[in-house]
Amino acid sequence: MKVGVFGAAKTVTGSCYGIEVGKKRILVDCGLFQGGKSITKLNYEDFPFNAKSYSAVLLTHAHLDHCGRIPKLINAGFKGEIYCTSATKDISRIVLLDSAKINKHDTELENKRRARLGLPLRKPIYTEQDVRKSMAFFKTIVYEKQIDLGSGIKATFHDAGHILGSAIIELNITENGKQKTIIFSGDLGQNGDPIIRDVTHLNKADYVFIESTYGDRLHSPVEKRKQKLLEIILEAYENHGKVLIPSFAVERTQEILYDLNELAEKNLIPRIKVYVDTPMGIKVTEVFKRHYALYNEKIKDLIKSGDNPFSFPGLEFTEKVYDSMKLNNVKEPCIIIAGSGMCTGGRIKHHIKHNIWNPRNTMLFVGYQAEGTLGYHIKRGEKIIRLLGTSVAVRAKIQSIDSFSAHADYGGLLTWLKFFNPKPKKVFIVHGEQKSMESFEKKVNNLGIKTKIPEMNEKITI
Repeated sequence: MKVGVFGAAKTVTGSCYGIEVGKKRILVDCGLFQGGKSITKLNYEDFPFNAKSYSAVLLTHAHLDHCGRIPKLINAGFKGEIYCTSATKDISRIVLLDSAKINKHDTELENKRRARLGLPLRKPIYTEQDVRKSMAFFKTIVYEKQIDLGSGIKATFHDAGHILGSAIIELNITENGKQKTIIFSGDLGQNGDPIIRDVTHLNKADYVFIESTYGDRLHSPVEKRKQKLLEIILEAYENHGKVLIPSFAVERTQEILYDLNELAEKNLIPRIKVYVDTPMGIKVTEVFKRHYALYNEKIKDLIKSGDNPFSFPGLEFTEKVYDSMKLNNVKEPCIIIAGSGMCTGGRIKHHIKHNIWNPRNTMLFVGYQAEGTLGYHIKRGEKIIRLLGTSVAVRAKIQSIDSFSAHADYGGLLTWLKFFNPKPKKVFIVHGEQKSMESFEKKVNNLGIKTKIPEMNEKITI
């Protein structure tokens, strides 16, 4: 048996793993590479494998770095089935359509530059039509029910507690009369999330592929984040400024609305406008309402009592471009939640251009910023940034609340690993920047577990 690491190797994005058992080929995830030009160019290259030879994709969740190249995979000849939870299918459609729109726009801009330089024009990675075609390949499954993929491979999806519908994938493989269990963590969430259930702990695995996004740091306690959010809002209000929140449309936007709803109900924040300026986030919020069964018991009880946790006075959804543009002229204090979470596209870039030069305003990061992204450069303290064809001074106050992260920190990751008894034969550390992975590797070794940090496109014999 071999496992090919075709993405998320010494980087956070592009999650993609190929499992070979005899002549059988399956993939776990097929994600988009995100970050600087050196990494995103991989999205335009051919897959380092034959897409036609794979019979299934097991999709952990609907974040773009895990599902974002599925239409490209199908265009390359994949004809199998894509297994995922129902919520993951619903969110993937929204995320992929948005990705296609953004890529079309970015490709048009890039081709203008290429035309001026006499370079060959570039084609989009995929189109909206490609996305719609790809949805026919999705097949929904439920948590904890084993599925038979043939050739001795059986898969079970377990709740990863990361975003709605996210999964840990357990593979039970029989080869040459021997059984092996391989676990792909996907992205693991932090326990205590206000909306979804806690991560599932498993106790048996021969080999584990584990993410390490926050393998070198600890989050501040989840219960303290509302207090910091409150302080940031009140300070911006006193300064008569805006709070800009670049937010991932999936999970993060809904968590922020949940916390703002609670602060508003307790009359802890002034009556200010809160604009959700992300069409994708609006659509995903509707998906959240449909998948009520995946919520934790606390929020289920809240909804049963008649309280909508995603709505409060002063909240407005700006779906149309015209309404988004009008926010540039808002003078009074307000909160603007806009995509994308790493500031790589979407409406947040326009809000940054029009507001980050003003020292009255605050930019609040509530999620991971991959190296090379605009959000990464702003968060690290750069004073001049380049976006939308112009240079802009950064004078706004830059804040961050890491405990909004949908990823477990190293404490949560180690706790999850400690449940395996006996210990896995080897743990493969993926989905992290190199510094984070190396730091996390030492911590896992201290548990008495052997580790390996794979290289991109490395094939591992198990």
